[in-house]
Amino acid sequence: MYEYFKEYFDFKTFFLTLGLVVIGLISVYSATYDAGAGAIFQRQLMWAAMGLVGMIIAMVIPLKTIHRITIPAYAIGLLILLILLGVGKTVSGSRSWIGVAGLGGQPSEFAKLATILALAAFLAKSTTILSDARHLFVAIAIVVLPMAFVLAQPDIGTSLVFFALLLPVLYWAGADNFALAAILSPVIVAAGALFGTSFFVASVVVSAVLLYISRRNRFLAAIAFAVTLAVGLSVQFVYERMPAYQQKRIMTFLNPEADPLGSGYNVLQAKVAIGSGGIFGKGYLQGTQTQLNFIPEQWTDFIFCVPGEEFGFLGASFVLLLFGALLLRGITIASVCKNKFAAITAIGITAVLATHVLVNVGMSMGLMPVVGIPLPFLSYGGSALLVNMVMAGLLMNFWANRKEY
Repeated sequence: MYEYFKEYFDFKTFFLTLGLVVIGLISVYSATYDAGAGAIFQRQLMWAAMGLVGMIIAMVIPLKTIHRITIPAYAIGLLILLILLGVGKTVSGSRSWIGVAGLGGQPSEFAKLATILALAAFLAKSTTILSDARHLFVAIAIVVLPMAFVLAQPDIGTSLVFFALLLPVLYWAGADNFALAAILSPVIVAAGALFGTSFFVASVVVSAVLLYISRRNRFLAAIAFAVTLAVGLSVQFVYERMPAYQQKRIMTFLNPEADPLGSGYNVLQAKVAIGSGGIFGKGYLQGTQTQLNFIPEQWTDFIFCVPGEEFGFLGASFVLLLFGALLLRGITIASVCKNKFAAITAIGITAVLATHVLVNVGMSMGLMPVVGIPLPFLSYGGSALLVNMVMAGLLMNFWANRKEY
């Protein structure tokens, strides 16, 4: 029995996931301890138990069964996102929530996983050739369709996660450098346009160099550059038509000190909380920023401030170390899987988790815009915790079946 578990049970992913979940529960308890929100912790504890069940189920489902349900799951995910636009509950300006047994849930969390599975299933087909523009377009469309529905809510943060999983998955599936450069260049230029004329010009030059170096031919490179330039020039037009709260988030990222008591308040207080923790922290339940509720609803998007303040640099570093080990584990699993569908799905899961960690921690430290992306396994949120634990279970499943073609 021991030899069986040693060979097929992925202890590393299991204990890394549980470790992060436990830290999340400890952090949520602390963040709600003096906030009069004790029910939040009880709900998170319930979702963690459900997530553990979901993780075990995902771990034991036959790989072929997972492959077969990808298209139905993707179709259901799209349908729910479409319905959500009409009947969804609006929270923080985004119609992205739906009631589930009296609790709030975000169907976009399920849609992310369904999209990863559908994209992996398409790319794993022996008939799919990414050098064929038609096949590449289909792969992009699989991601862009749910991304567009989420963007229409509007939920910019979650839509960015959809885009972020595309490049790593296409790279792992064998897309050439030009295709990757053509997809990445508009993003580089759009980001540069937010920082002013100098950054915009520099990003256009960088994109032009990338497209020229990786070009298939000059005509395709010219088309890709034209699209890139058009995206960059349209940034101001799009920005002016964004909801006011999203404009404030972008401006807060560029200059949080401009409105320290308004849109920049959370970011500045989060930086104070993390910085005040020092090396060893102030002690559990002793964080002033946390216990005095300087950051509203800290148990959601700014949960990283809790270990940062109460356990200091060492505690925050330990959390990041666990995340780093889990992400590395995901890449390792993708590398050893003989089944192409499993390998691509593992990379997609790893890319989504990495994006969440990068953006959320960056938000808390003032290095990224506040776009409402939770920290996996730590932030309060039942649907996110459940789906993240299911994704961890799938990684364990792929490890157990790594020798299967």
